[in-house]
Amino acid sequence: MTSYSTSLQHFHVPQRLRSRCRRRPSREAVGELAANSTAQEAEAAGRLETRVEEREGGYWVLKEKFRAGINLQEKVKLEKDPMTLVYEDGIRKLAATPLEEMEASKSGKDDIDVRLKWLGLFHRRKHQYGRFMMRLKLPNGVTTSEQTRYLASVIQSYGEDGCADITTRQNWQIRGVQLTDVPSILDGLTAVGLTSLQSGMDNVRNPVGNPLAGIDPFEIVDTRPYASLLSSFVTANSKGNLSLTNLPRKWNVCVVGSHDLYEHPHINDLAYMPAEKYGRFGFNLLVGGFFSPKRCAEAVPLDAWIPADDVIPLCKAVLEAYRDLGSRGNRQKTRMMWLINELGIETFRTEVENRMPKGNLERASPGELVMKQWERRDYLGVQPQKQLGFSFVGLHVPVGRVQAVDMFELARIADTYGSGELRLTVEQNILIPNVENSRLSALLEEPLLKKRFSPGPSILMKGLVACTGSQFCGQAIIETKARALWVTEEVERRVAVAQPVRMHWTGCPNSCGQVQVADIGFMGCLTRNADGKVCEGVDVYLGGRIGSDSHLGELYKKGVPCDELVPVVVEILVEKFGAVRKVREEDHEALPCDAKYLYKK
Repeated sequence: MTSYSTSLQHFHVPQRLRSRCRRRPSREAVGELAANSTAQEAEAAGRLETRVEEREGGYWVLKEKFRAGINLQEKVKLEKDPMTLVYEDGIRKLAATPLEEMEASKSGKDDIDVRLKWLGLFHRRKHQYGRFMMRLKLPNGVTTSEQTRYLASVIQSYGEDGCADITTRQNWQIRGVQLTDVPSILDGLTAVGLTSLQSGMDNVRNPVGNPLAGIDPFEIVDTRPYASLLSSFVTANSKGNLSLTNLPRKWNVCVVGSHDLYEHPHINDLAYMPAEKYGRFGFNLLVGGFFSPKRCAEAVPLDAWIPADDVIPLCKAVLEAYRDLGSRGNRQKTRMMWLINELGIETFRTEVENRMPKGNLERASPGELVMKQWERRDYLGVQPQKQLGFSFVGLHVPVGRVQAVDMFELARIADTYGSGELRLTVEQNILIPNVENSRLSALLEEPLLKKRFSPGPSILMKGLVACTGSQFCGQAIIETKARALWVTEEVERRVAVAQPVRMHWTGCPNSCGQVQVADIGFMGCLTRNADGKVCEGVDVYLGGRIGSDSHLGELYKKGVPCDELVPVVVEILVEKFGAVRKVREEDHEALPCDAKYLYKK
C-alpha cells in the first residue's frame, strides 16, 4: 500500500523523474525562482500595508490607493465622516432640518439612513417612516432603575409607536424615536450615565459579560469592570473614539467570567477566556466568530495569553490590525474572520503582536480556568447569590419585548426589593439582583411577575429568542416575535417536553436572532405553500450548542411555510428531543395573549 505524506523528505519521486531531479537547475530557472520569490514577498508586504491614515481633525480615512472596488457604505464614509454629526454638532443641525428637505439630496438621505447609525439611530424607512430605533451601550448588561425610568419616559412619549426590546447583546433598543427629539434625548442619556454612541454600523458593539457577575457563587472573575473599561475605551468615555469609528464592519467582544459561558464566546470577534500563567490571572484569546448571510464561523484560538492588565491594549491592537488591514469591498466578506483566513492565523497574530505596546504577545496558557465538564445553569427564578442572605430573581421576558409601563414597573421593583439594579441577558431576559431573602415572597406576588414576566416560564418558553422581525425591521422577511410565541404555545399544546430546548427565530439571513446556536433555529424566508402561492416561511436549523462543546447548527429543512410549521416542530421535538404527544380535544388557533401584547402600547 502506498503511503502519502505532506512532508517533503517523504515525498515519493517517480523513477522516471529521478534523474531529472538530480540535475542542477539552470541559471534561467534560478533567476525565475528568485523573481517569483521576490514578487511573492512584495505582494505579501503590500497586503500588510496599512490601508487607512489619520487626517486633520483626528478622522481616519481610507487611503486613495485602496479605494478601487470599495462598497457603497465606504463611499458614504469618504464623502462625509459620520462622526461629524458628533464632533461638529451635526446632529443638532440635522434634527432642526425637515425630513422632506433632507430627502431631497443624496447626502441628506445618507445622513438619515447610514451616518446616523454611528449615533445608534436606525431609520425605520420601510415600516415606520420618519421614526428611528435607538440602540444604547450597556456594558455587561448592567443598568439602573433611574436609567430604566428615563428610557420608559422616552418611549411613553411616543404612544402607540413607542416600545423597547432587549437584544441578544445584553442591550436596550428603544423604538418610535423622532429625529427632532434626538438632541434632548442624547442630553437625557448623558444625565443618567448612558450613551448610544458607536452602537451601530462599522463600530464595536456592546461588550458582553457574565450576567451574574459579582453575585455568582461559582464565578471565575467579575466581568463588569472589564466590560465597562472596554466600552469606555471604545467610545472615549462616551465622547467618541475617532481611531475606532472607521472599521471595515461591525465587531463584537465579550469577557467570559462563568463556567456556563453565558457570554457565548464562540460567536464573538474577540473573546477573553480566563486563564492563569506563571501564577498570574489573565486571559487566553479567541478571535473571528461571526454570523452573516453568506457565512457563519466560530471563533478560533489566537494562541495568545495576556495578563488582566492588558485587556485594553490587546483590544486596541486587534482593532487596529482589523482597521488597518481589513477588506472594504464586498460587505459579505469584510468581517474580521475573512481577514484572518486571508492572512493566516499566525500572520494575523504577528500583526496584533506588532501593535502591542511592547511589541510582544505571549503564547496561550494551558491553565484555562473554564471547566469543560459543566452543566449550564438556569438563571431564571429565585437563585442564591454568593452574598449571604441575598438572592437574584431571573424574569422571563417573552421574546424580549417591553412597553413603557413594564419598564416603569421593573424600575420600581428593582428599587423596592433590590438595590435599584437590573441585568439584561443575551437570551432577552432580565435579572433583579440583591434581593433580601426575607422579601422574596412579596416580590413573587407582584402583578408584573404574575401576568407578564414570569420567574417560572414553561420549558419551551424559557429558551425562546426572537429578533425584531418585519414589524419594525426593513431587512426582515417575516414577522418573528408574535409568530414565535404563537408557534411555541401551539406546540406546547401538542407535546410534553422533559428537557430544555432552545428555539431561536430570525427574520432574515443576517441572523440577529442567532439561530445557528439554537437547538432549533428558524430563519425567515419566502417559500410556496401547498397551493403554490408565495408565503412567509422558514429554513429550519438543528443542532446548535452553547458552552464548552459549542458548535453551530446545520440546515435541517428548507422553506417550510409558517402556517405549516407547528407539526414540523412537533415532529422534531418527538424524534430528536424525546417529547411525548398529548391527547387534545381541539386545536386552538387564536393569537396567544402574550403575542397580542407585543402590539399593545
